[in-house]
Amino acid sequence: MDNKVPGAIGNGESFPAQPLINKEAHEEESTEMLERGQWKNKMEFVLSVAGEIIGLGNVWRFPYLCYKNGGGIGYSSQVIVILLNFYYIVVLAWAFFYLFNSFTYDLPWSSCNNTWNTENCLDFNMDNSTQNMTVNGTSSVIEFWERRVLKISDGIENIGSLQWELALCLLLAWIICYFCIWKGVKSTGKVVYITATFPYLMLIVLLIRGVSLPGAVVGIQFYLYPDLSRLKDPQVWMDAGTQIFFSYAICLGCLTALGSYNKYNNNCYRDCVALCFLNSGTSFVAGFAIFSILGFMAEEQRVPISEVAESGPGLAFIAYPRAVSMMPFAPLWACFFFIMVILLGLDSQFVCVESLVTSLVDMYPSTFRKKNRRELLILGVCIFSFLVGLVMLTEGGMYVFQLFDYYAASGICLLFVAIFETICIGWVYGANNFYDNIEHMIGYRPFPVIKYCWLFFTPAVCIATFVFSLVKYTPLQYNKRYVYPWWGDAIGWLLALSSMVCIPLWVCYKLSTIKGSLTDRFRQLICPDPDLPQKVRCKNQLPQKLHTTETTLEESLC
Repeated sequence: MDNKVPGAIGNGESFPAQPLINKEAHEEESTEMLERGQWKNKMEFVLSVAGEIIGLGNVWRFPYLCYKNGGGIGYSSQVIVILLNFYYIVVLAWAFFYLFNSFTYDLPWSSCNNTWNTENCLDFNMDNSTQNMTVNGTSSVIEFWERRVLKISDGIENIGSLQWELALCLLLAWIICYFCIWKGVKSTGKVVYITATFPYLMLIVLLIRGVSLPGAVVGIQFYLYPDLSRLKDPQVWMDAGTQIFFSYAICLGCLTALGSYNKYNNNCYRDCVALCFLNSGTSFVAGFAIFSILGFMAEEQRVPISEVAESGPGLAFIAYPRAVSMMPFAPLWACFFFIMVILLGLDSQFVCVESLVTSLVDMYPSTFRKKNRRELLILGVCIFSFLVGLVMLTEGGMYVFQLFDYYAASGICLLFVAIFETICIGWVYGANNFYDNIEHMIGYRPFPVIKYCWLFFTPAVCIATFVFSLVKYTPLQYNKRYVYPWWGDAIGWLLALSSMVCIPLWVCYKLSTIKGSLTDRFRQLICPDPDLPQKVRCKNQLPQKLHTTETTLEESLC
């Protein structure tokens, strides 16, 4: 086995993945270490990235924001991914629970004739005149969600007992996730043909059904009609900025991990533009499907849309099931819908796990890039994440889930990482150097404005949004009714700081290990790594030969 990244070939040349200590040691390791792997074809890569960036956020977060607004960096990102692995897959457990309850003649959330229903339950199959006689009624869909699925307690202070049904659903989700990625890109590339395409079919079906419901026009008008006065509100811009981070999976390392399995001369610029349009287009179309349903619900309940619109799981497990129940052959459509939810979340989930595992394997190749080691690492990550996720399946688990969702992978954390990433790319490594690297890979220079975005616009926007999010911070509430205790918010901030603190801690660690005056040590920290091409090194750094060849890396690139 040679000493190059498999398939990293461009213009007839191969490029070393990293400098090695010596050739003999490398040849000895090559007899034991396995190849890193590579996408079999371009479609597998595109679908994998699409599956990662097009997820549940397109269905339950983007449309809500439209209503609301009137229309070690590496270590930090991986800590965020770890926290995401703990709680994101819980949504799949809920979806599996709904799916299994859909295999019945009458959907259990479509009526009030169940043991978990209360006297105030409002059966939406009744005619409107009967419904209007009910005061302070609760929809049967909401009661199924809160009293059957969650069995929610009165607060995070009362965690309650574990719900074994949901625990089994979570176990099933993790088993599927494991076997989707246990062989790396060889298995992932095949799975995404289903997980990344089937949700589009169901989204189109739900859109057609949604626009045919009474009240759908009002909902769509509310979705499309802009409230220009809201543009003066900084909160609108903060929501828009954080939505971009959530939707495009920026600063998590997931896209970097997927891209690392491409050939060297893959057209990353074209892929980026195309997938951005695909992602935004999906969110836009999903908005039509959702607001047509919200308009129907608002007309049925005779309340403003603002009272039925919400973000997060409530939208996926209340509004959509309600719409599905109104269709002919409701159980069939319910099964299709929740399969769509599962597939939307599954590919995003296993890409997050793949990102974490890829980082660990690349950091310690001599340990993990051996027979069955990678599979065992994935198994360990899945088991540990499953055990942590069980706390979110207790009677008070929803409150814990909200803590993770609000703090652990919040816009504040992602923005903090983004600030340092953009500064490092634009000013430390150098925007011109990064621009030259892309040109060398794809054969032409990208749009010139992008370079100035790296230098000025993106860092400025990230800093402004980050500061504003801190200024406008409000303590977490659940369902606009329950206010978390002070210690609950404290736990949330600890989750947020667990990722952000990695950057200053790593800076302090490196400053303490480098020799020289404080000024010299800081100067060395803001210089690119000596293993990079010579032209991007600091002037005070000596050229360093790569022991695998007779030339420097810069010379091999020329």
